[in-house]
Amino acid sequence: MSLGVIFKGAEGIVLAADSRVTLQASRNQEGLTQIIPAHYDNATKLLQINGQTHVGVVTYGLGALGVAEPRTAYSFLPEFEAELSNDGGETRRPVDEFAERLSKFFQAQWQALMPPDFNGPDMAFMIGGYNEGEPYGKVYEVFIPSRPEPSERHPGAEFGILWGGQREYVDRIIRGFDERLPAQIQQALNLPDAQTAQLADQLRRAAQLPIPFQFLPLQDCVDLAIFMIRMTISLQHWVVDIRGVGGDINVAIVTRTGGYQSIQSQKITGEASR
Repeated sequence: MSLGVIFKGAEGIVLAADSRVTLQASRNQEGLTQIIPAHYDNATKLLQINGQTHVGVVTYGLGALGVAEPRTAYSFLPEFEAELSNDGGETRRPVDEFAERLSKFFQAQWQALMPPDFNGPDMAFMIGGYNEGEPYGKVYEVFIPSRPEPSERHPGAEFGILWGGQREYVDRIIRGFDERLPAQIQQALNLPDAQTAQLADQLRRAAQLPIPFQFLPLQDCVDLAIFMIRMTISLQHWVVDIRGVGGDINVAIVTRTGGYQSIQSQKITGEASR
């Protein structure tokens, strides 16, 4: 699980992610299979790429590629950076080109390391950054392996927030309802697909919080992104469910003039510093 957030505002882009990785192991004892969950709270899901000063990446979904020797997305960065460096040096790349290169790199890693019959979640990426000379940022989504082609969200002068992963609590607060609700109503009332889609659209129009995304200063964008993750972490303390969001909240911004800047991040420390 995990929760990743990317916010395209008029003053800049905010990227935020928790730092929890959740694993599940099975154990057979006296003929019964037990599922044993475990989590680790020091993962890096907010990615900065050397040489790419005006772009950042948030990853969520599948936490690692490979079965025998799993590797996180963060662990692949040196190879990805070397690939970019060998192909044109450390030149600042347009955001769409960067998103395409990131997608092709991780699609190749998936094909090399993952079993063909894998039926788990995608490894998802949200990419945000600025093209040279353009007033507003660009945001793309990539889903490996199901939808590798980068999809631009909030193009041009459109502004808004995206989130992915264990998203149900944020959906209820920001959108006003859990995204699973229309399908549950469809099943209960035996609604046709067209009517269910219309219902979902009406719910979004009526229930979404009236937040003026296009007017929010960059600090408010940062505060909202942190709130979404902190709220999810807090609610999971009381809910009987997978507690897949936790650890430190890592936040960065990307602006037209300042490029990528870390706002808060976990640090590797020794015993005396804890």
